[in-house]
Amino acid sequence: MSTRRNPQPALRIAGLSLGLLLASAAVHAQNYTPLGSSSSTFGPTYFAFNAGTADLSRPITAFGVFGGQQQGQAYGVALGNYFVGTNYGVEVSYADFGSVTRYGGSSKVDGINLSLIGRMPLGDSFNLLGKVGSTYSRTTVTTDSANANLAGSERGFDWAYGVGGEYKINANWGATLQYAEHFVKYPTTGSERISSTTFGARYYY
Repeated sequence: MSTRRNPQPALRIAGLSLGLLLASAAVHAQNYTPLGSSSSTFGPTYFAFNAGTADLSRPITAFGVFGGQQQGQAYGVALGNYFVGTNYGVEVSYADFGSVTRYGGSSKVDGINLSLIGRMPLGDSFNLLGKVGSTYSRTTVTTDSANANLAGSERGFDWAYGVGGEYKINANWGATLQYAEHFVKYPTTGSERISSTTFGARYYY
């Protein structure tokens, strides 16, 4: 039987993300002076690549003679755009949360996310980042015969949010560290939380 999630940590992170977005919306875009550049500024549109780890510990039950892994390799790409003259915008991204061994088979999750994004400048070289949106996830679970009732696939929308930081390298490039949580659909347990911690690079144009 699956152990249901405690909503309090999720609500705190979502609140932090939303607060950052609201604060960012109140801060007018500045003419950035990235390190190594005396005149160029970040463009409003960026392409990003991220890689790191995903926590697929929910659902946590992996009974029978088989154990269960919790960590997967996370990869993702994103296209974002900040509205002209502001520090907030929209981002569409694809994330692969990897595959873990569980129930004598495997659990694999990926999804497409659409989010509102915000940034809060901290000096000339750093931004705080936040995002709130929804992920359309695809989950596929295979098992051994003893756990066949847990196998299947599920798709659907649920919410997602994240926080992070960005270091501005030069006029076009930024390096990011981000933490995000996505609620994804599993065949028999409903929505469960997946978290990811990723390093990434953004190219602005």
